Amino acid sequence: MIIGVVGAGTMGAGIAEVFARTEGYTAKLADISREHAEKGRNRVLAGLDKRVAKGSATQAQRDAVAASLVVADVAELGDADLIVEAVLETMTIKRPLFEQLDALAKEGAILASNTSSLSITELARGLGHAVGGMHFFNPAPVMKLVEVTAGASTTEETVATITQIAEAVGKTPVRVEEAAGFVVNRILVPMINEAVGVLADGVASAADIDEAMKLGANHPIGPLALGDLIGLDVTLAIMEVLQAETGDPKYRAHPLLRKYVRAGWLGRKTGRGFFQYA
Repeated sequence: MIIGVVGAGTMGAGIAEVFARTEGYTAKLADISREHAEKGRNRVLAGLDKRVAKGSATQAQRDAVAASLVVADVAELGDADLIVEAVLETMTIKRPLFEQLDALAKEGAILASNTSSLSITELARGLGHAVGGMHFFNPAPVMKLVEVTAGASTTEETVATITQIAEAVGKTPVRVEEAAGFVVNRILVPMINEAVGVLADGVASAADIDEAMKLGANHPIGPLALGDLIGLDVTLAIMEVLQAETGDPKYRAHPLLRKYVRAGWLGRKTGRGFFQYA
């Protein structure tokens, strides 16, 4: 099976790795340029090289991914059976991309979005191909969950096919009806936002807030470190979608979160968020 992945950032490259390491799958990774896609592929292989050095992966496994993960232009995804979009979390970018993919995809192909909060119904409006949500979690090669999201025009056949593919690549799919934030982010991201508020109010330091939640709530990672891992820009975008879609003021993004994003302190990917990273 040929899988197209559009977006070679952290999520897109990770998703492409998931498909490439599954026997019988070829992952074609595309971005705004072949150079961007090549960088994404190189990050995947560099990560696998480290795992080989540590003994947590074999050279044969690394070489199999290298053979199955290829760089492509978006225009070269016409032979894909499934195309997964993993670009920036804004409708103004995603919607034109889906129109482009709809024009080039072969008959019977499914277009899927890795969106963490946006409307599948809006992405699919007026398109000729089946569209559904296939939301992986970061880091995609490790996290088991995939939210399979159905919009107004998503058929049960499309949901079933995405579900079967998720299972085939070793993930656990959960069926989700379209709603702002779906399941995980509707619960998780407001928690991160509340932790930002606790920090801004001076109740505790960032380190102590995270330590309290790890030890007091048995969370494997604190909420502020989790925001840094997700990306504070993505966290802010999800909060804005939650507020816009529901109209509920409880989803107001905290001003400190907005301030960090404006400063370019987005978390791990920029080396600084609520914590510093090498």
